Amino acid sequence: LLSASPPVAIRRHLPHFYFVQRQLIFAVFGAGIMIAVSLLSPSNIRRLSLAVFVISIFSMIAVLLIGPEINGAQRWLRIADVSVQPSEVMKPAFIIMTAWAFAEGIKRKDMPAHSFAFGFFVIAALLLILQPDFGQTLLITATWVGMFFLAGLAWSWVMLFLVAGVIGLYLAYQFLPHVTARIDHFLDPSGENYQIARALEAFRQAGWFGRGPGEGSLAEQYLPDAHNDFIFAAIADEFGVLACLLLLLIYGGIVFLSLMRVRNMQDPFVRFAVSGLMMLFALQAGINMSVNLGLIPAKGMTLPLISYGGTSLIGISLLLGMTTALTRR
Repeated sequence: LLSASPPVAIRRHLPHFYFVQRQLIFAVFGAGIMIAVSLLSPSNIRRLSLAVFVISIFSMIAVLLIGPEINGAQRWLRIADVSVQPSEVMKPAFIIMTAWAFAEGIKRKDMPAHSFAFGFFVIAALLLILQPDFGQTLLITATWVGMFFLAGLAWSWVMLFLVAGVIGLYLAYQFLPHVTARIDHFLDPSGENYQIARALEAFRQAGWFGRGPGEGSLAEQYLPDAHNDFIFAAIADEFGVLACLLLLLIYGGIVFLSLMRVRNMQDPFVRFAVSGLMMLFALQAGINMSVNLGLIPAKGMTLPLISYGGTSLIGISLLLGMTTALTRR
């Protein structure tokens, strides 16, 4: 952020290190949340998640009623001088609530676990679609289906969900102009795909070791979102492809070690919850990096723990705190 955000701040007529200073505040707050949540018991994690989920859902309804419209979307609430995106903190709570429903269904056959899990999903996905935020909708849908599969979902249902996803994507392409534009720009290399083209150019020119700390110019000067959605390209520009591979290994290590901790645990809630949280974490990182590499259309999704975005950082801190609480001994 020290390198990638000042050009963005200057273009927006803000102090040079505006984004860095604000992110430091959120980082301290997020670290406190992560440590505090990591000390909770699994039962308290469930209680916390229920409270966070309910508050987030009401906040997302408020977003649709009074939230400002930015670039054709309503995703934020303005509180004092801070923009808050409730969907970011809703995601880990949604995963815990879904894991609880599936786990209770295994313990108690009389409980309509799948109905509860489906209800949680419909509420969250519907509010995201109304914003509209199809990147986050895709993220929680893929994670939810993955958890459903872990809970014993038959392959026929998996195929049904895939077909429903394809139909939903087709309808979004046909009837939503901004979705149509993003997909058309992605499919047409000669089209107006400015940010992805600049990001790929940053990767090509950076080489293995990049231009050096503070020396990157291509990504920072010509990418409007170099401080958040396209910060992976800014990393490549300054520190090279090796740094990007190292970051990928760190993400992979977090996911692998977390899953290894729960593979032999008897409590189905802990297995489902940690698996879901890590699927969410890995998919969000993978989607962001794939967009930067031009593998998928732009989604407007942050790179976990790296991109600028206060609410995103709080959401990821909550996710990692929950993971630590459920995997510690």
